[in-house]
Amino acid sequence: MTRDRIHGPSQARSALVMIVAAMVCGIPGELLGAQAERKTSEGSSSLARIERGVDLASKGKCSEALAILRKPVLAPVDEQLRYRAAMASAQCGMSVDQADVVVESLLLLNREFPGDSKVLYITSRYYSELANRAARKLLHKAPSSAEAQVFMAEAYQSRGEFESATAKYRKVLEQYPKQPGVHYQLGQIILAKMPAAAEEAKKEFEAEMEVNPTSPAAEYMLGDIAWRAMKTDEAIQHFSRATELDVSLARPYLGLGVALNAAGRYTDAIDPLKKYVLLTPADPAGYYQLAIAYSRIGNKQEADRQRTLQLEAEEKLKPGSASTQDAPQPH
Repeated sequence: MTRDRIHGPSQARSALVMIVAAMVCGIPGELLGAQAERKTSEGSSSLARIERGVDLASKGKCSEALAILRKPVLAPVDEQLRYRAAMASAQCGMSVDQADVVVESLLLLNREFPGDSKVLYITSRYYSELANRAARKLLHKAPSSAEAQVFMAEAYQSRGEFESATAKYRKVLEQYPKQPGVHYQLGQIILAKMPAAAEEAKKEFEAEMEVNPTSPAAEYMLGDIAWRAMKTDEAIQHFSRATELDVSLARPYLGLGVALNAAGRYTDAIDPLKKYVLLTPADPAGYYQLAIAYSRIGNKQEADRQRTLQLEAEEKLKPGSASTQDAPQPH
């Protein structure tokens, strides 16, 4: 009985080893070969399908083309075919008014072919057309909405028709007194028409902050008005809050750095100014202000480096560049 207990499992293990060996040496190899052959066939079929989709798109058969091009691809696709397929999808998406298809195709093209002139051209053209289509839908489907009214006011404003824009914005406020952005735009119109009317514009920006307390743009404008009125401490407060409300906006960092320099707080000015030049490396103003800050704290080497960067940035600017226009300047 003891012998049986010892040898029984051993025989079972031997049988198992033989089965595993057979699997490793024989059957899986055949299966793998069959699978590889099937994948190759499926891959070839997918590539042929994409080619057919591109061909249908070139003939204007966009519904059929997109039905093909939107299907998952089971095989690696070469760069040129990916390019042609994405171009075809974008074109057909525009033709059948499928904005999601257009946007997905443009994102792919700009990610994989960022320097291609045709990609840049259709990106500009298609996004512009998509914006126009969205605007028409807004005005058609919700003409009395706050958004539609603001859109029309912005159109007047962009054309310099400030009286019409102001009247439209005021009408929006009558119907929708808490609509964000309206007071801000009224403040901008006031400054555009009468740059000296800062107090009147300030009231609009303050009203915007009451409606929309997290508006970094209105907070920045309050800082700018305070700075121009030589109220440095007030300007610092507004600029600082604007940087907290939106860390991606460059202008408030410059305003804060300039104001801190003017207040003699040179060490405090360095961090916001470094953030500004990181966000806007082409503007010499940031390097200039950093050079001042480093010079005043005795770091001559870094001050000289910032002056060099300032000169390099100035050299790169084209004549007539507006990159530094309206930037807060030191007293």
